[in-house]
Amino acid sequence: MRYSFKKLLPSVAVALALAGVSLPMPTRAQTYPIDCAILLCLSGGWPASVPCARARAEFIRRITPWPVEPPLQIWRCPMGASYEIEPQPSGTNRTFDAFFWTDNVRPRQSFPMIRQAPEVMAKTAVWSVDETSNEFVPVELALRLVQDRADIDISGPEFNFVRSIRVFDVRFASQQETGENNQCRRYALVYLGTYGTQGKFSWAVSAPTALPDAHVGLEGWGSNCPSVFNRSVFVDWRDYAGNYGFEQVDY
Repeated sequence: MRYSFKKLLPSVAVALALAGVSLPMPTRAQTYPIDCAILLCLSGGWPASVPCARARAEFIRRITPWPVEPPLQIWRCPMGASYEIEPQPSGTNRTFDAFFWTDNVRPRQSFPMIRQAPEVMAKTAVWSVDETSNEFVPVELALRLVQDRADIDISGPEFNFVRSIRVFDVRFASQQETGENNQCRRYALVYLGTYGTQGKFSWAVSAPTALPDAHVGLEGWGSNCPSVFNRSVFVDWRDYAGNYGFEQVDY
């Protein structure tokens, strides 16, 4: 079953902004898993808000060596999660509601019929967050329904923005003339990371010629042998509306 993303996008900027300004500071950074924020903010073109600024910073941190990680780890965003007894048509809407609710409106956990004091039985469902923690979601309680891909069907065109993400890891690329005959020597090791139909991330060997035009540092590669050298990680994407974006980290 496919889940529509269209109805969610118009409210992304507003809801993320409200989450960033209406909550106390210790709670504000911990009311959503960071990969859900990356997913929503990336799809909406990184709207201006505190949660989206945090999400983009983490997105870039992950491609900053070392190690180079998948910038979006969609398997860490439980899009099938819900606090509702009766499932609704849109899994993404349920995810958005679940992770932007504050503690005082979260549903209460159910317990067997045993004799316990009311204050012992009344506990918040799913997890409790320590306000002194810097983690978005406690590692030991993180919801991971699937290990390496989305936990819902994202094969539809509304999730093309996920599959548009490309990560070029230029371990090294060198071109120069050497020897008495000024022979052109080229050495390169480039990997390309992409997302599959259901959001699984994988690496494959690539080449400098596959780098997008927006990449900087290898101009003249393959022609007239100008001396060039580059080590970088380059990520590009297209948001839900098809707008192009990219980031490059040189090292």
